[in-house]
Amino acid sequence: MNYSIILYILGWILNFEAGFLVLPGIVAIIYREKSGFAILATLLMCLFLGLLLTRKKPKSTVFYTKEGFITVSLGWIVLSIFGAMPFIFSREIPSVTDALFETISGFTTTGASILNEVESLSHCILFWRSFTHWIGGMGVLVFILAILPLCGGYNMNLMRAESPGPSVSKLVPRVRSTAMILYGIYIVLTLTEIGFLLAGRMPLFDALTTAFGTAGTGGFGIKNDSMGSYSGYIQTVVTVFMILFGVNFSVYFLVLIRKPKQILQCEELRLYLLVIFAAIAVISVNVRGHFDSMGDAIHHSAFQVASIITTTGFATVDFNVWPQVSRTILIMLMFIGACAGSTGGGIKVSRILILLKTIKKELYTFLHPHSVKKIKMDGRTVEHEVVRSVNVFLVAYVIIFAFSVLLVGFDNFDLTTNFTSVAATLNNIGPGLELVGPARNFSIFSPFAKYVLMFDMLAGRLELFPMLLLFLPASWKKF
Repeated sequence: MNYSIILYILGWILNFEAGFLVLPGIVAIIYREKSGFAILATLLMCLFLGLLLTRKKPKSTVFYTKEGFITVSLGWIVLSIFGAMPFIFSREIPSVTDALFETISGFTTTGASILNEVESLSHCILFWRSFTHWIGGMGVLVFILAILPLCGGYNMNLMRAESPGPSVSKLVPRVRSTAMILYGIYIVLTLTEIGFLLAGRMPLFDALTTAFGTAGTGGFGIKNDSMGSYSGYIQTVVTVFMILFGVNFSVYFLVLIRKPKQILQCEELRLYLLVIFAAIAVISVNVRGHFDSMGDAIHHSAFQVASIITTTGFATVDFNVWPQVSRTILIMLMFIGACAGSTGGGIKVSRILILLKTIKKELYTFLHPHSVKKIKMDGRTVEHEVVRSVNVFLVAYVIIFAFSVLLVGFDNFDLTTNFTSVAATLNNIGPGLELVGPARNFSIFSPFAKYVLMFDMLAGRLELFPMLLLFLPASWKKF
């Protein structure tokens, strides 16, 4: 284990977090809020420790997969601990556990909240709360790789550990260039959404915080009713951009280099859109009686389907009161999630597709035992290693999910609440059903249950294994 390079990268994470804190600091100055002092104090702490850890570059920059996974896990934990300090120092969330829960929920783009009254927060704290979504959406390590050439040819291990999906590949030969392209697409899409929101006469502060939540598929709203009080135009814009941010960013790269045939061949994109339109159609018919017109039913169904499958978590209505069929479909969408290589969470559409193809292959083998059939996706053979990793991921996912439901169950709430609270956090969605529905929050849980759900949020965002490696003694051996 190369501890020196791990500490060096953690130092840069703190340096960049200090830089990120400048923006809410500016918001505090604009609105003349005392909470700005809490942000300033956190900024100085991050900068001091960051500069201390990065004052000297390590002699050895060898950085293997183990170091990559451990660094990413520790990086997100450190980022969250210091990110919680503005809430604590300002006393706007005085409880350390609650502040940490809110911050981890922000950085992991979960959007699950413990706040009963969101609108009572100061502007600068609200801005920081939403900005954590944007930072965590693409990943802070990917951002660092886009700015700094940290580890030579080994830095792909960082991106692989932080990026969502069954496999991660470079868009261009250099990892740094790939990171810059990803963040370039991310920034352009975010700015485009802000433009559309401003065109709908949304206040600038609201447009920025809403775009941060949409881009990171996070879902922290700045109003108690989430997106319910905004106009139909603004809700439609958010619906469209939630779907766009749930698409694999490699598709946008193909658009840039003008390869339409490869886009049309993308099976994951086709299944993703098919699931969305099918879910909207069924739910719209099922909830027709809850709205004045079919148009309203389609509008709100589309918003909630987009919000849940992309794991954003915004809401325009309380879907907890919808019929069982619609609620069941939304729960299924929680598990499916967005595309690999997007800012969304969940199991990922590509994994679902590979699992379906694996089942089909096994059924074919039963009929033709001596046949040799390979799994293909987008016209290319899926390597056995990828299929194996998908199967192992699913097993680990089920074990963590079941164990988390068991532990949360000690709070003695109903099964639907416990089940959907774990589903909402492990899949980085935000709202669940019953006591954690869109009109409620997670403040009801005990500190122990909150820490279980915090682990689930981090594990879900980092694709399980980086967090699990922290508990493996062999991960910490020097050689």
